[in-house]
Amino acid sequence: MIAETIGLLLAGFFFWGLLEYTIHGPLSHRWKTFASPLHANHHRSPRNVFTSPIAVLPITLLLFGATTLVASPLQASFFVGGALAGFCRYEWMHWRFHFRAPRSKRERLLRSHHLAHHFCNSRVYHGVSTRLWDRVFGTLPANWKEDYARVADCAPLTGESNFVEIWNPRTSLAHLRRTMDRGP
Repeated sequence: MIAETIGLLLAGFFFWGLLEYTIHGPLSHRWKTFASPLHANHHRSPRNVFTSPIAVLPITLLLFGATTLVASPLQASFFVGGALAGFCRYEWMHWRFHFRAPRSKRERLLRSHHLAHHFCNSRVYHGVSTRLWDRVFGTLPANWKEDYARVADCAPLTGESNFVEIWNPRTSLAHLRRTMDRGP
C-alpha cells in the first residue's frame, strides 16, 4: 500500500508538469479558453503570479472526477494530491522567477525559460517548472540559447505580488470577473 501511495503521489506530481504545459500553452495561447484571459492578465501585469483558489478548485474537481473513472476514490485522492503538490511547487517557482534572483544554475535556466516566454516569444516556452514538455511538443525553439541570453539579466520585480488578494473571496472574485470581462 505504501509503495502504491508513493507511486500515485509521484505520478500526480509528474502529471502536473503536463497539465501546466497544457494550461499555459494550448489553453492560454493557442486557443481562446477559460484560461486565456487569466493568463493574458499575467502578461499585462506580471505581478499577478498566483492563481486564485477559485480558479484552481474546478480544475481539481474535474481531475479528481476523471481519475475516479480509472481508479478508486482513494487512489484518485493520492494522484490528485501529487498533482496539487506539483501545482504548489509551480506557484512557488513562478513567484521566484518574477520576484527573486536565481539561486542555482537550474533555477537560472528555468527562470530564463519563463522570461523568454514573456519577453521574446509567447508562442513558445510554455513550461514553467520544467522544460520537458516544450522539448516533447516542439515548443523549445532552436534559438533558445539566444533568447535566454537576452533575458538572463532581467532584474526581479520589487514590491508585492497578488498573493494576499487571491485569498480574499471578495477581491479574488472581483479580480476574476474583471479579468474575464477584459478577455485575452
